[in-house]
Amino acid sequence: MISNLKVLQQWYTAACDGDWEHSYGIRIETTDNPGWILSVDLARTTLYGRTCEREERGADGSWISTKSDGTEFVAGCDPGSLETVIGYFIEFAASDPA
Repeated sequence: MISNLKVLQQWYTAACDGDWEHSYGIRIETTDNPGWILSVDLARTTLYGRTCEREERGADGSWISTKSDGTEFVAGCDPGSLETVIGYFIEFAASDPA
């Protein structure tokens, strides 16, 4: 089974065209609440224009929030859910926009 991180790396590699990566990209950052933020630029990719919104809160204090305005996919999560959030981006990228 291929890891979510490996699939994210493959998506990034496919998006790089000699120009896109100079202005756009993927960022993974920490937050002070604590948690993670994953931001993926969608401009000039096949995902441009695709939107979504999702929020989940677990009884154990876990949380995930994802959204896309069509130009950027942004997901935030608790410290233990980064792998899951990357998986949500992969699902978003693989989903049929129709």
